[in-house]
Amino acid sequence: MPYDASLDKEVFKVTKEFGESRITVGVFSYNNGEKKLQISRENASEENQWRFAKLGRMNKKEAQEVAPLIMKAIENM
Repeated sequence: MPYDASLDKEVFKVTKEFGESRITVGVFSYNNGEKKLQISRENASEENQWRFAKLGRMNKKEAQEVAPLIMKAIENM
């Protein structure tokens, strides 16, 4: 069964910007299923458009600022 965006419910979502990068922490439920945590990164392109990128590694500052957001997300699960 292919992915259907209309079945994906956003329960919680917050984005933190770090200059030319931003990290989003969210909780989503697909087709009224179990709530799941999603962490993603986007990088700004030369045209100031946000583009998805692998989250990969976070530096200390990013980790310190994202950790409380993860705890808030867990409260919404």
